[in-house]
Amino acid sequence: MASSNNAPSLGRCGGFIAERLQDAFHLPARRTSVPEARRRALAVLHEWGAAQQVRDDAELVVSELFTNAVRHTDSDKVACELTLLGAFLRVEVTDQGRGASAPHVQPGSVDKECGRGLFLVGALSETWGVRPDPTGRGRTVWADLPYGRATH
Repeated sequence: MASSNNAPSLGRCGGFIAERLQDAFHLPARRTSVPEARRRALAVLHEWGAAQQVRDDAELVVSELFTNAVRHTDSDKVACELTLLGAFLRVEVTDQGRGASAPHVQPGSVDKECGRGLFLVGALSETWGVRPDPTGRGRTVWADLPYGRATH
């Protein structure tokens, strides 16, 4: 079973203490895991009180990054981490690597059925990028999305 770490922590931010929310899970690297990754991310963001737009954007970003990790690597499992960093939600998806190339936006991808994922990630996020995972075997694709709380 995949693990989850919904652990708030406290940290100093200027003259006040800010809560840092974080959750992580991993799932088998199968197409059937993509809907589960979306469901888990949405449940966490709902629990954190994220605005509907944040949940919608994060759902799409998680779906695209998780799908890419499953489709373009020969990973056994894929990890997803959500972290609230001030005014941004960081979404990170880590694979075990062994893919043909690093993720990148495909030229002309807007008009193609396949290949629009990273274009959409870039459009929804303030910034995004790719870095080697801590083991050096895989890679982490991350995106920082503007974060807002739901108004009730």
